[in-house]
Parts: sequence; C-alpha cells; structure tokens
Amino acid sequence: MATPQPSSPAPQSQSQSQSHSRAQTLRDARRTEEEKMVRQMMENAGVAGMGRKKTVVERLNEKKRAKFVGEWAWLVAFFGWVFFVHASGIYFFTKGFLLTRLVLSEKSTCADSPLPVHSVFEGLGTPAGGCWHPKTFERAVVVVIDALRYDFTIPFANDSESGPALPFHNSLPFLYETAVKQPNNAFLLPFIADPPTTTLQRIKGLTTGTLPTFIDMGSNFAGDAIAEDNLLMQLKDAGRKIVHLGDDTWTALFPGYFEEGISRAYPSLNVWDLHTLDNGVNEHIMPLLGKERKGEWDLMIAHYLGVDHAGHRYGPNHPAMTAKLLQMDGVLREVVQSLDENTLLVVMGDHGMDSKGDHGGESDDEVQAALWMYSKKGVFGRTDPAFVTPPENAKIRPVQQIDLVPTLALLLGLPIPFNNLGKPIEEAFAGKKGDAWENLASVARMTAAGIKRYQAAYYTARGIDESTVDGTPHALWETAVAAFAGAGKQQMWKETYAAFSAFQVETLNICRGLWARFDVPSMLLGVGILAAGVLALILFANSNAEDGDAVDDPELHRKELQSEIDSFGNGENFKKDDETTSRSLVRGALMGALLGAVGGPTFFIALKPESIFDFVLGGCALSGIIGVLYQEMRRRMAFASPLPTTFWGWLALIFTVSQSIGFASNSYTIWEDSILLFFISTFGVAAAISSLRIEHVPDRTLGVYHSVLFVALGWVASFSKLCREEQMPYCRSTYYASSTSSTSAPWQLAIPFLIAMILPSIIKSYYQGSLSFDGFAPAWISWMFRGLLFWSAIFWTLDAADDAEWFSSYIPSGRLKVIRVLIAQSLFAIAVGVGCPAWLYAPPCVSISQTAAPSSPDAQMTNGAGTTVTIMGFANTHGTRYFLLVINFLLCLLLVQKPMGAGALSLMAWQILSLVEILDLNALTTSPIGPVVLALLGSFHFFKTGHQATLSSIQWESAFIPLYTITYPYSPVLVALNTFGAQILAVIALPLVVLWKQKPRKKALLKGAAAALAWHVAYYAVVGLATTMWAGHLRRHLMLYRIFSPKFMSAAFVLLIVDVVGVLFALVGVRVNTVGVAEVFGWG
Repeated sequence: MATPQPSSPAPQSQSQSQSHSRAQTLRDARRTEEEKMVRQMMENAGVAGMGRKKTVVERLNEKKRAKFVGEWAWLVAFFGWVFFVHASGIYFFTKGFLLTRLVLSEKSTCADSPLPVHSVFEGLGTPAGGCWHPKTFERAVVVVIDALRYDFTIPFANDSESGPALPFHNSLPFLYETAVKQPNNAFLLPFIADPPTTTLQRIKGLTTGTLPTFIDMGSNFAGDAIAEDNLLMQLKDAGRKIVHLGDDTWTALFPGYFEEGISRAYPSLNVWDLHTLDNGVNEHIMPLLGKERKGEWDLMIAHYLGVDHAGHRYGPNHPAMTAKLLQMDGVLREVVQSLDENTLLVVMGDHGMDSKGDHGGESDDEVQAALWMYSKKGVFGRTDPAFVTPPENAKIRPVQQIDLVPTLALLLGLPIPFNNLGKPIEEAFAGKKGDAWENLASVARMTAAGIKRYQAAYYTARGIDESTVDGTPHALWETAVAAFAGAGKQQMWKETYAAFSAFQVETLNICRGLWARFDVPSMLLGVGILAAGVLALILFANSNAEDGDAVDDPELHRKELQSEIDSFGNGENFKKDDETTSRSLVRGALMGALLGAVGGPTFFIALKPESIFDFVLGGCALSGIIGVLYQEMRRRMAFASPLPTTFWGWLALIFTVSQSIGFASNSYTIWEDSILLFFISTFGVAAAISSLRIEHVPDRTLGVYHSVLFVALGWVASFSKLCREEQMPYCRSTYYASSTSSTSAPWQLAIPFLIAMILPSIIKSYYQGSLSFDGFAPAWISWMFRGLLFWSAIFWTLDAADDAEWFSSYIPSGRLKVIRVLIAQSLFAIAVGVGCPAWLYAPPCVSISQTAAPSSPDAQMTNGAGTTVTIMGFANTHGTRYFLLVINFLLCLLLVQKPMGAGALSLMAWQILSLVEILDLNALTTSPIGPVVLALLGSFHFFKTGHQATLSSIQWESAFIPLYTITYPYSPVLVALNTFGAQILAVIALPLVVLWKQKPRKKALLKGAAAALAWHVAYYAVVGLATTMWAGHLRRHLMLYRIFSPKFMSAAFVLLIVDVVGVLFALVGVRVNTVGVAEVFGWG
C-alpha cells in the first residue's frame, strides 16, 4: 500500500474561518504536526532508498491490519454471545409466562358418548342417524366473512341522536331482515371471539372448541396442522366430503382434508388485494350449490377476505367497505336461493376490526363478530318472544365462538370434539315455539358431560390433583345431574338446562384460569439470565472504554511510530498488545458454556427435569455468564462498580432506569411516546446548557444551535401520532387521514417529495461543515440519494392513486400494482445491490490537491518537490464515509414507511446528525449518553412511524411493497423493517457517535465503537429486563394481555433485532470503514 504524501490544510477564506471554530483550527494544527511527523519518520526509516521505506511501512500496516481484524473478530464473538444470552433469557421467561395448553390426543367417537343418550332415536350411535343427538341436517355451508363485525349487520337509524351513517352502516341488511321476518329460519347474534383476534387462531377455536393460548399469536404468517380433535376430523372420520374455497390458511391447518379438484385455496395475506380471492370463491361456490353437484360435498367452507382487506387497506369508514359489504349481501341472497331444506347455512365473522380496520387485540370492536344461521325448513326458535329481534349491540345476548363447535356437531349428527369447551347455541335447539326445554336440557347435558370428561383427562395428563384446583364445580355437576334425573315437567327441564349451562360456564372459567398458570421457576430463570447479561454488558462497556482511552498527543504518537518503523527496519517482530477485553470475556464465556454443556446432561440424569434441551441451554447461559464475570474480575483484580462517575453518565442512567421503572404502570406504558419526548427534550436542554460553557464562541454557538435544533425536531416529529384505544379521548391520530382510516391523507403525499428535495441538502450541509463534501459524496447524496427519494415519493403517490382510483378510467388497478412493485424492487436493488457494494470500495470523502509552495515558509507545508499538498475533509474522514452506508439503509427504511412515517424517520436522521455534532463539540464521544440518547430516539420514532405496542398497529401491508404475494423470508423481514425501522436506523448509525469528526489515524476507534454498541444494547437489555419483570409480577393484572404482555413482547423483539443488526451492520460497517480509510492514510 502506498503511503500518501504528508499534507496540510489549505488556507481558509474569511467566510470559512467564520464557520470553523478556533478548536477546529487547533485540531488542524495538530494534524499538520502529525503530517510532519509521518514524513520525517518515512525519511528516517530508509537505509537503501525510497523502495525500502515503502516496504517497511507496508509491512507495518499489514501487521496492524491483521491485529485490527483479530480484535474485530473477538468483538463479533462477544456480541454473538450477548445475543445468545438474551435469546436464552427471553426463551425461558416466555416458556413460563405465555399461556400454554397441553394438546390431548384423545378423540370422540360416535359409539362412545360421555353419558348414555337421554332418549332412543332411529339410527342412534351412527353418523347416518346421529351419534349423540338426532341429526337435523345432511349438509352445511359455512361462509366466513373475515372481520365481519357485528355492527356491520344491524340497521342504523340516520338521525340527529346517533349521528350520520358511516360507510359500513346498512350495507349488509339481508342477515337482519331475514332473522326478523323468518325467525324459524334464521337468527342473528353477536359472536364473541377469544383474543388474540387473528384469523389462524380463530379458525382453531371455531373448529376445536378450545380457547387460544397467547403464544399462538406469533404464528399468524403460517401455522402448523391442527392435530387435536376437531369438527373437520370428525367429518372426515365419518366419511363426509369437505370442500374449501378461499383463504389458504385452512389448507395449512387441515392438509389432506379437502376434496381435490374442486377445492380452491387463494393466498390470504395480500391485504392490498380486495377482489382476487372473493371473485375466485364466487366463481366456484354457485356451481357447487347446484342440484347436480350436491353429492360432491357434505361440508362446504367459503372464506371471504375482501371485507378484512378493505379494513386493513382503507379502514371501515371508506367506500371500499361499502362496496364489499354490498357484494357480500348479494352473494348471500344468491346462496340462500340455491339451498335445499337439508342444508344448513352458517354465516359468520371470525373476528371484528378496530376503528382503523386492524385486529389482533382484545378491544370490543376486535372481538365482536357476527353469527347468522339459516335453514329453509325452519327449525330455529327463541325461548323469549323478545329475542326474535337481533340484539341492538354486541353486549346483549352474545354467544362465544367456541359454542359453534357443539352446535354444528349435534346438528350434523357428529360427536362433539373431545377438547370442546363450548355449549350448544340455544336458538338452534329451542324448537319453533321456543319451548323445547327437554331437548335443550338433553344437548346441554351431553355437552357438559363431554367437558367434564375432557377436564378429567387434562388433569391426568398434567399430573394435577383435581381436588387442588380452586372452584372445581362438583356441586354444580351434582345439582345438574339430580335435576336431570328428577325432571319430568317443562319447568323442571328448563331448570335442568340452566343447571348444565351453569356448569359449563363455571368450567370454562376454571379452564381459563388453569391455562393462565405460570411456570414461575422458568420465568425467574429467564429474568436471572437477562439481569446477569445486563451486568456483563455494562462491565464490558466500562472496560472497553478504558481500553480505548488513547492519549492523543502528537509527539508521543510520533515517537511510537518511529519506534515501530525502526523495529521493522531492523527485522524485529511486531509487538503484541495485552489481551483485550473482548478476547478475555469471550474465552470466559466459551469455557463456561462448555462446562454447562458437559455438566448439563449429568445433572439432567440426576434431577430428571422435563426437557434436556432446556436444562443444557440454561446451564450454558448461566455458566457462560459466570465465566464472563470471572474473567472480568480477574482482569481488574477486583470488582469495579458499574455506576457512572460523570454528570452525563448519571443522566444516561437516569433515563434508562426511569424508563424501565415506569413500565410497572399501565398509564406510563400507554403514554410512553410522550415520556420519551420529555427525555429527548431534557437531553437537548442539558446539552444547550453544557454548550454555553464551551470557551470558544463559534463552538459555543454551534453547540447551542444543534441542541435547540435537536429538541425542535423532536417536537415536530411528535405531530405524527397513532393513538391506541386506551389514550382516547385525550389523543388525536394524525398518522392516517383520520382516526378511522388506514390510508394517508392527500396532503401527506407531499411529505415524500419534500424529503427528496430537502433531506439531501441537509446532509450536504453537515458534510460541508467539515469540508467533506468531496469524493463520492456529491454523486451519492445529491444524485443517487435524491433520485431514489423521488422514486419512493412516486411509489406512494401511485399507491394513493390506486387506493382512491384516480386513474381507474385510464389505467387498470393491476397495472398500477405492477408499476409500484417495479419501482420498489428497483429502489431496493440500487440501494442494497448497488449502493452497499459500491460503499465497500468507496474512498474517503476527501479531496487532495497540490499547489506551488508559497514564498513564505510559514504559510503552508510543502513536500520535497516544492508543492503544497492539501487534504480537504481530513478531520472527518471516518464519519463522512460511514454515513454513506447509513444513507443506503435509510433509503430502504423510508420506502417501507407510509408518508408520515417517512417524514418521522427523516427527522430522526437529521436529529442523529445534530446529536453527533453535539457529542463532538462537548467532548462526549466516549460517554454512554450518546448511545443511550440514540436508543431513546429509536424508541421515540417507533411511535412516530405509526406503531404502538399492540398487535393491531402492525402494518401487515408493508410485506407486499416490493412483492406480489407472501414470499419467505422477505415478507416477515419487510414487516420487521416497517415496524422496527427507527430502532434499526439508530443502531446502524450508532458508530457515528465515535467516528464523527475523527481524523484517519485516530487510535482505538474500534474499541470506542464496541463500547458504544455495548451501551446501546444495554439500554434495550435493561428495558427488556424491566418489561419481563413487570409482566411476570403483574401476571394477574387485568391489563396483562392488553398492555403489559404486548409491551414485553415488543421489547423482546427489539432487543434481539438490535443484537443482530448491531453485529451484522454496525460492527461490519466499522470494520469495512476503518479498513477503507486505512488503505488510503495508513494505520494509526
């Protein structure tokens, strides 16, 4: 590698002098001194001419490069171990915390009823006549209208009291009208879903009759086949034929169940597509209902998704929702006309949707679906004449979704699935006059007996003594059995029915509590691993910061370099440094983990716990942490306090601890975005006050300016809000067009264009401040970055045009989708496929020029040829080159955000640049305050990009920005980039805290970056630890699964993502950047 000629800064003009402080001038003077030193050493190193000098320097640089790469590898290993510790802690806590349910393998059979059948009937005990109850219908058509909320189906009076009708009102009148006009043929009821309200979990509940467990919600992208007893399994065992049309989730859950050749499955997760799936179902459902094809199926499932997708894409208050509901109304009218008297029609929603059209949580709008059952032969009834009219809201006479399972099983003559916890729906068995109490008592008795049998089997499988379970309803069961034995009159049958129903309700509550049992030892193990991991991170950060404290003295540096060159010239070996912190700690972790892996099986055999995997994993994690702590204490010869010693260190600690303690309060968690804005503003004010103490006026002015700007940008970003339900009515959403919309307002489309015009110029100004807008920077920032930002703005404009059908008369909707996908794919390809490889080989953002030497010997530094070598941008070589990498990823993150989210991320990028200027001006580049504030920024802008710690705020449509359909692993990655884009940007930009305004041969940059990453990860680790502790402590809190559990899961995901991104991008970026600069300027 050729060593560059020594250089000196060019004389600055008067305007430049005004923009650069005296401190910068002093730094330039030190740089000049260092250049003198390098040239003198090179001149003194030669023995036999210039060729020998180059060889010595090259050999020295090679050795330093090898040393750097070795240190970097140990750092990667350490942070890889940190990821393992975090993943282990989260695994053990999650294993003990999230609801789990043992799946039993038992199945109900036609000949084995849980109790003797009450009355003998023809065909008893056979699928043809009815297994446990006389069969009412030969066939059934189940129409699932995804996200059919109950209030979509009832009439709305457009008067002054109730306000104006919304687009979803009165658009599906057929269900209500039929239930009122033909009460013996149809009934309409609220249909309450158990959270989480995602389609996959709802299908499980609708077919098995069991309650969901909270751990299921993470599998909504794909699910495993249902192995436990269910309705479809009973149909299949009875030789019935099942046809499925629509949502392909069914085929994933029930592989091999559906008739080949006539079943049609369509991709379900493309929420931008409102029509393809629905049109496909409509194309096939009517022919299958024809008389000539009735023998091809016994159960037909038609799952429509248009209503759900209209909600996700536009929200319920949009004309697209009106059109979809009107379409469903017409389809159902046509289906009813095609039915015969032996066919039952069931229409239902699997869940509802919130005011923005999303779902997944447990708010009223999300759990309140609709159920409508219809039969031409008229077998339904009401036990009270007032019940003929469907309830006016979902709080009146609701039925649980699990109640559909025993209802359908008995109506179709099938055994009730073994795991069922639901009860028969009253209207289906009350008789035309509503007085069939004996029949109601009979079906309630059979269902309750099945529940009792399942409960006993579950206790046995779990090894639970039934007598130790609080509230076991022995008395209710005995009362119901006695009432049934003595029943003979209508009133007594009514009481018997009420007694068995009370037993079912009580048992259901017991099962909810039973499955809410927590494995406290596993939870404590997870908390302990996370806590020890936090301690190890803090000790590492402190040690690495001390290791990286290099004395920045030109004369000392000159002598050190002179000694190294002289040694190399005389053939002496390169001196090895003492063992680094990362190397020592990784060795301790590996030794400890090895002992855990070896000793784990031994203790497993002795203690015989449930899982050897868990035992070995826990042993590796704990023993690895012990090894790290031992190595740290051995290096220091004593245990050093992890507490800070400076004001800024204490401020970082206060921010972290205050944030973590606050999560014990549900109100604090709900208003977390406002708390984060307060913390960010507090730092800005403290930085402004600190800047006032800077001695030199230009630096003082810049410090105050950037501090005020930092706070102002945070307040501007706070305008972007997506309110959660608990914040109402004290919050007004601005992220979308309205609080009931999922689309951007027309004025928001201007934001991406403003970003394209302004953001590159802002970045350019920061480069110009250090005279670094040279090299590849102009082409990269002013042309590529700005051009791709305009490309992104066009994408979102076309998306809005497609939503609002601006060009529907000229361009087909499908064509706009093709254009958008091509734009998105090309942007990703250029930013990642071209930008990142180009950055690998990009030179530093400096310009080098040679001019004739001035006559005065004091004016410039000259080389031997009598010319002056000028390097512009020398003082910020590392920072400006690294930020080009940040720009590449910023492009990708901006594309997957909606316009308001892109505006928030752009403000965050601006804040990051001001933050690193503040840190440089106040000499805080080695303080933990910078990494912690960056973490606060990431957490704050998580909310500003339209997210909350709730399932319903996930923007699933981001999975299809550059894709036509779900594609693994890209679709989940895109959702992660959209959801956690702010935290990802923060950790990618983290090295700038250390690299900004650093000269090329600055020592210990890698150690400084490692310390910064450790502080950054430590913040998220403390937050993750706190959320696990509070979720475990508040596990019986009313708001556990609405507030505390989603927050814990969000914090866990963020922690693991930051771990991964920190290694794959931040540390890798530091390595590539340092090597790239050193190839030009040499190694320090």
